[in-house]
Amino acid sequence: MNKWSPTDPAEAQSQRVAWVVLGVGVSSALHIGKLPVAIPVLQDALGVSLVQAGFLLSMVQLAGMSLGLLVGLGADRFGPRRIMQIGLWLLAMASALGAVTHQVQWLLASRALEGLGFLLSVLPAPALLRQRVAHPQTLSKALGWWGAYMPLGTAIALLAGTEVMDRVGWRGAWLVLSGVSLVAWAVLTWAVRPRLSSHARAALAPLGPRLRRTLSAPGPWLVALGFFLYSGQWLAVIGFLPTVYQQAGYTGGWVAVLTALAAGVNIVGNVMAGHLLARGVGPGRLMSVAYGVMGMGALLAFAGDTPPTVAYLAVLLFSGVGGLIPGTLFGASVRLAPDNDTVSTTVGWMQQLSALGQFLGPPAVAWLASLVGNWHWTGVATGACSMLGFWVASRVQLAWDGMKS
Repeated sequence: MNKWSPTDPAEAQSQRVAWVVLGVGVSSALHIGKLPVAIPVLQDALGVSLVQAGFLLSMVQLAGMSLGLLVGLGADRFGPRRIMQIGLWLLAMASALGAVTHQVQWLLASRALEGLGFLLSVLPAPALLRQRVAHPQTLSKALGWWGAYMPLGTAIALLAGTEVMDRVGWRGAWLVLSGVSLVAWAVLTWAVRPRLSSHARAALAPLGPRLRRTLSAPGPWLVALGFFLYSGQWLAVIGFLPTVYQQAGYTGGWVAVLTALAAGVNIVGNVMAGHLLARGVGPGRLMSVAYGVMGMGALLAFAGDTPPTVAYLAVLLFSGVGGLIPGTLFGASVRLAPDNDTVSTTVGWMQQLSALGQFLGPPAVAWLASLVGNWHWTGVATGACSMLGFWVASRVQLAWDGMKS
């Protein structure tokens, strides 16, 4: 995105919208990334168990795995900008409520509400980009950058989280992020102007036919399954990385830096996916490479007898090359949607299965680690997801080629 050269006011406006949308995504992802470094603090303050920590990591995905499709329908009908504004308000309120709770069950409930706000604030973004960014190559690059919102926000939260919590406590950190969401709402409202006439026309369209068109087409199912197989293993590995390192004897500062780098390197894959798709590289090829590297990287990282430096490099490859998958799928989703009126619905379905993967992944890995007494089987579990990913990649490529013909 930083290499775009505006040649006219419309292109300059497209760039501004793309950066604002990315900023909304990053500010929303901060609420996901604040949890991993907070888990040891919450274990001391509220007596959170390892399995409860897994659900705290994944509870934020409850809304996405149950309401993603409905939110997508609503965004297609009422406009993505409006839904994103509502989501940012919900994020701010939920984070503030979490800051004042003193019981684990209420913290879990606030995380579920944060999940709804997160879903509303990020799910409509690809549709908003498609509306406001006209040139196909520019759109591919913008969607590649959009795919990086999660690792970028997570990396910032991981890197800054320990310092912020040392200064203001975990409750203060929750309040700070509540304010960040309010600022993001103000910037979105000011920088991206509404298109009332198009929203009004969309609101008149019935929801049933749009839903049927989405779920009867193969494209939405393929991108959704591809994200399911990616998201669960990525969040499970990155989310528990601070816990794994602390159990291995690393200090808090190094844990934050190492985990932030592991999350942040995912940005490289996302951005590269956008550029490679714009250059004509097939999505199936990108996804196959990514799933293969993720599978091998996780197996090597958690093998147990791997030297620490080699294991960490394997985690970097797992996350960095794995970033090709979300960047590719966001680009593919706007193209494999049945039509222009079902882009948000398609992304909603993709978000729903992605959230299901993120909801199931961390507790499953935590349960497996608790069962066997170590993290050595984590790579086997994530590797199974990568094996299934090869089949999905081949089907996505076939669907992509069918759209070109």
